[in-house]
Amino acid sequence: MMKKEIIVSSLNDMERLAGLFGEKVYPNIMLLLSGDLGAGKTTFAQFLGGKLGVKRHITSPTFNIIKSYKGQLPIHHMDCYRLEDSDEDLGFDEYFNDDAVVIIEWYTYIEEFLPEEHITVEIKRVNDQRIVTLEGMGSKNERVVKEIYEEFTY
Repeated sequence: MMKKEIIVSSLNDMERLAGLFGEKVYPNIMLLLSGDLGAGKTTFAQFLGGKLGVKRHITSPTFNIIKSYKGQLPIHHMDCYRLEDSDEDLGFDEYFNDDAVVIIEWYTYIEEFLPEEHITVEIKRVNDQRIVTLEGMGSKNERVVKEIYEEFTY
């Protein structure tokens, strides 16, 4: 496990951080986003999608649960907020295994279905800043977190 903390002071910083992810993502990477409502999860997904060449505006998939986008790599953007009380397997495996970048907001509601290897992106609001904690699980994701941290902070 590799865990790093980054201070994001502006929208430009968030775009830069998501842009670094855009340079490092690979087929089947899973990004698990957490944070309070309005913390910046969907904004992060929008910036990442832009870096990957998605032409459509990425919006929160709260009512659809899953929205897919075409870019340099396909993106599946999920919002599991409405699945809080669901124990049902909704066929997530098909989205987790098709060479896409998978971005999941409110992932804690479906944790039992998630693969062990992933990157958690926790966004906390502190005054006008965001503290973004990156946690990579699995050697490939540990390397991604380390590289993003080093490039963002130096």
